[in-house]
Amino acid sequence: MNLASKLLAPGGAVLLYGTTPPREGSAEEAVRFAAQRLGERVRRLPLDGLVVYDLQDESSRTPLPRPFPFSRTLDSRLYSKLLATLTGLPAITYHSIGQATEEEWRRWLDETGREPGLRLLSIVGRPSSKGAHYAMPLLRAFEIAAAHRCGYTLGGVAIAERHRAAASESRRMLEKARAGCRFFVSQTVYHAGPTVRLLADYVRDCAQAGTPPRRVILTFAPCGREKTMAFIKWLGIEVPEATERAILDAPDPLAKSIAICRDNLREILEQDYLGRLPLGLNIESVSINRDEIDASVELFHTLAEVLLRYLPAAS
Repeated sequence: MNLASKLLAPGGAVLLYGTTPPREGSAEEAVRFAAQRLGERVRRLPLDGLVVYDLQDESSRTPLPRPFPFSRTLDSRLYSKLLATLTGLPAITYHSIGQATEEEWRRWLDETGREPGLRLLSIVGRPSSKGAHYAMPLLRAFEIAAAHRCGYTLGGVAIAERHRAAASESRRMLEKARAGCRFFVSQTVYHAGPTVRLLADYVRDCAQAGTPPRRVILTFAPCGREKTMAFIKWLGIEVPEATERAILDAPDPLAKSIAICRDNLREILEQDYLGRLPLGLNIESVSINRDEIDASVELFHTLAEVLLRYLPAAS
């Protein structure tokens, strides 16, 4: 079964590893070296595929200063193609629609469709919609991509931290699904509670709407430094104060963060919705620090073992 089929299957687990392309303007040799290093890192992991992000400047989302300077990255499509060649793994390619008009979006889809290996897309909206008018709403972008002749399999982002009665993330997920979204990848999880509430409400809302829930891929990342923790929080990821202190005050912060991620995943899985909602796992490193990147492999092994105790692999 290929990755698209696994993502659309009503059961089983899907295992992914997320990465960010090198900086825009990097020499071809440097890009290939980075891809080769990633290939070596994930070679022995039982992966179904990769996730290749498309970064955007999120400074409009928050008044807080960004802990690390923003740098544009290589076109996610180019990096997905290179990684597929080097690793043999399919990739979910993220794309931020930015300021695109419908005409520009259609051209992008036509261009992307010339590459047979770029059929798995995750469409990302703008970091903030406050006080702005855009030529193409996110739901319209999904509708256009879903109707494209190339037959894209479309994913979207699920953010548990913005799920509340006044602005239900569950309802947003249903709206995206009606527009053509077939799976979701969560924001990084460092607090199980919001994710449990979102998934429980999503399963309930799907039942009330008479529609099967789409697969939700849960994202986790290791953290071993204060700067990385600051960046995680700047991204809007909820980290309880007790969790932050437990990690940063530990003799081995990375080991502690892996243990906390393991406990969070267990809590998420030990709920009534298990078996009614297809799930998956995505491991990433939000840092370029070597120790944290290496720890992402250990985190993958730890969390994949937990997930597969609860769910069989999709096949």
